[in-house]
Amino acid sequence: MCAAADVAVAPLSEADGAAWEAFVAACPDATFFHRLGWRNIYEEVFRHRTHYLMARRGADVVGVLPLVELRSVLFGHSLVSLPFAVYGGVASTDAQAVSALHRAAESLGERLGVQHLELRDRCQREDSWPQQDLYVTFRKPVLPEVEANMLAIPRKQRAMVRKAIQRNLNSVIDADTDRFFELYADNQHRHGTPPQSREYFRALKRAFGDDCEVLTVLSPSGEAVSGVLSFYFRDEVLPYYAGDLPSARELAANDFKYWELLRRACERGIKVFDYGRSKRETGSFDFKKNWGFEPQPLHYEYRLYAGDSVPQNNPANPKYRLAIDVWRRLPRRVVNAVGPTLARHLG
Repeated sequence: MCAAADVAVAPLSEADGAAWEAFVAACPDATFFHRLGWRNIYEEVFRHRTHYLMARRGADVVGVLPLVELRSVLFGHSLVSLPFAVYGGVASTDAQAVSALHRAAESLGERLGVQHLELRDRCQREDSWPQQDLYVTFRKPVLPEVEANMLAIPRKQRAMVRKAIQRNLNSVIDADTDRFFELYADNQHRHGTPPQSREYFRALKRAFGDDCEVLTVLSPSGEAVSGVLSFYFRDEVLPYYAGDLPSARELAANDFKYWELLRRACERGIKVFDYGRSKRETGSFDFKKNWGFEPQPLHYEYRLYAGDSVPQNNPANPKYRLAIDVWRRLPRRVVNAVGPTLARHLG
């Protein structure tokens, strides 16, 4: 498909699946979202067309780039690595492979007639491409002792965690995502955001097994009041989707939830707690900083084929405020039925 120096790029074949997974498991640049299990989810749950590219030098895999083609009446036609993911872009430590994969992606975008190509990287790779300066991520080492992690939490937040512990809350690991979905959907409704489908979360569990884990917080009476779905990748834990009931705030159940996840991660030898993406100057941003995490900028880089500005298809865009307000007022049964059709295009 494309070559730079002695690096050749071609679409992933069915025979290359094991080689892709082995490369992602070993490559320091790779993330959980580079795992091949996502491809089936994009295709079967979201019904999006995927374009997974692999770079080789001779017989050796030296880089991978997963891409998803999005078509939407509302948001246009784009090629993204990766939608619904915090991280994406090329996984490689080989400069020639990065360049070859970027050029292949650019050519693919031109052939498909997309309006833009978006690569969601943790580091800047294309100095001349415009960037989205909106998102940051929060990552921090997990200390080897449980109490050391408690003491590393800033004083005010640590006091909230200790109060939550005293309220006799309990955490359990659920075998499936059904109970979590109810908490998640309720939370999305209150925030005016279309929810993903129940089937999406079931598909995540099928694809990734124990690497996709649901932690549920129970009130003293045994009611599920808060939950988090986390991904495990190598020695990292990524709390990724969360949900709660309105009563969770009074119980400090969300503070307890993330402490329990951190405590359990420490006990199983996890080295990095990845608190995930937040938009600057939001409640989520402030909450994570209160835990002692420092924001690290994310580099979402764009190759624009049409237009001259980075698209702003996110809730921070003022033009979506009315839609968000209306969505909050719709009945839950309506948003759960219609929401996934909208959410599959939000990326």
